[in-house]
Amino acid sequence: MKLISVNTGLPRGVKWRGRTVTTAIFKQPVEGRVALARLNLEGDRQADLTVHGGEYKAVYCYPSEHYAYWREQVPGMDLPWGVFGENLTTEGLLETDVCIGDRIQIGSAEFQVTQPRQPCFKLGIRFGNPDMLRRFIASGRSGFYLSVVREGDVGGGDAVSVVAREDGAMTVAAEFRRRAS
Repeated sequence: MKLISVNTGLPRGVKWRGRTVTTAIFKQPVEGRVALARLNLEGDRQADLTVHGGEYKAVYCYPSEHYAYWREQVPGMDLPWGVFGENLTTEGLLETDVCIGDRIQIGSAEFQVTQPRQPCFKLGIRFGNPDMLRRFIASGRSGFYLSVVREGDVGGGDAVSVVAREDGAMTVAAEFRRRAS
């Protein structure tokens, strides 16, 4: 398992359905080491802290394995790392294998898996397609949020390891299905 890309972005206004919406979903890959604090990666912020960010949604993780599926679903669209608004694009950390409560080591930082992502309409803004939200949810490819257990730094190429798991923990995929039903 490894970290493929670290992606950050700052809030900005975009036109959507005749109004300006503030969003930070436009993440860009960052080269080198990136410092991680309790609530954010350096250079990253969230636009609406009532539903994004905070202690239990400090970092959003999305499996790189899902990109092949999305390339088939949205042919011709450029899908750079971070296009789903994720901070960490990973390899080998799938929702069917990762459990709520898992402790994960990446670089010198340690995280805890807190919940699957339940995206909002801003995913549709990012893709220029309001139906993308429905399609994302129906796909079951949610990714998941992480809280920060130990601050540190992370960078593309870092090894990823699950360092602790509670017995009987529910997978992210099972929790996503439970919430969607």
